[in-house]
Amino acid sequence: MDGHGGRLRVTFHDDPAAFLSVAGPVLGADPVTGTVVATIAQRVAHELAGGVDSWEAVGAPFARWWATVHDVPGGTGPGEGPVVGVAMRTAGFERYPAFLLPMPDDAARVLAREVHDRGEELRGLNGALPAVRVCAEETARLLGGSVHLLVRTRLFEARHVDHPAAPDGSLSLAGPGDLEVCAAWFAAFHADADRQAGRRPGEGGEHPPDRDDVARRIERGTVALWRDGQGRPVHLTGWNPPAFGVARIGPVYTPAEHRGRGYAAAAVAATTQRFLDDGVRVCLFTDQANPVSNALYERLGYRPVTDMAQLVVE
Repeated sequence: MDGHGGRLRVTFHDDPAAFLSVAGPVLGADPVTGTVVATIAQRVAHELAGGVDSWEAVGAPFARWWATVHDVPGGTGPGEGPVVGVAMRTAGFERYPAFLLPMPDDAARVLAREVHDRGEELRGLNGALPAVRVCAEETARLLGGSVHLLVRTRLFEARHVDHPAAPDGSLSLAGPGDLEVCAAWFAAFHADADRQAGRRPGEGGEHPPDRDDVARRIERGTVALWRDGQGRPVHLTGWNPPAFGVARIGPVYTPAEHRGRGYAAAAVAATTQRFLDDGVRVCLFTDQANPVSNALYERLGYRPVTDMAQLVVE
């Protein structure tokens, strides 16, 4: 389905594979900044190819989509012309936020108008600044609301690893027998992240994956546990499979009773090094309101790439 916006045109894709065929060159040109869109589109495309689609269970009041914004020269048709903006709306939790990659201000405004014309109320937005704020402000104008900052995040990349002193124990992939502890720690991660940033649990807007999703992550081999010298799990590090040559680490969680022993630093360092050794670039997000995690990752060799924000339209 195509929109209208002068020279700028928006094409909405319900098929992630079709979206990737159009947006692939843009995502490949800056695969670190585009990591969230790329990993989700590739994962859903893979699941659909295998006959799996959990979107209907979400109960969202709109159809899931990925979008490309095109600069359309005269005489070309919808979906043609250079791609100048990329976005998606695939989140299955409250406010169902859209996610925007960097794009010109005009493209962000056109995207807001096109989503509004589809009959969707866009109450949450996430992604790269300043595009996400421009889109949110145009959405607020259309809805008669106002924009509020929920969370400021920062995307980091590591090109090398400064390894910390190793604590007792070792890192290994989680297995089916670890499902209960992993599911509990995925849930605790979101609540603790809000507390550490000075927010009420749940205020950050992110929702933990359900038990089935955690089980699928374990099955895909994207969750590892640090086990201490007695073999007890004391820390969890997860990641997303590489997309366009970039892997994204997260979540990183240590229960309160095991903190301060270096488990998180050692686990992230080991996971990062493994990807780098395989020729894969590595990135992760931090909450800017949490100075502890920001300082930790910089000590390991991570460097800032871009700032992002989660915004709400009230």
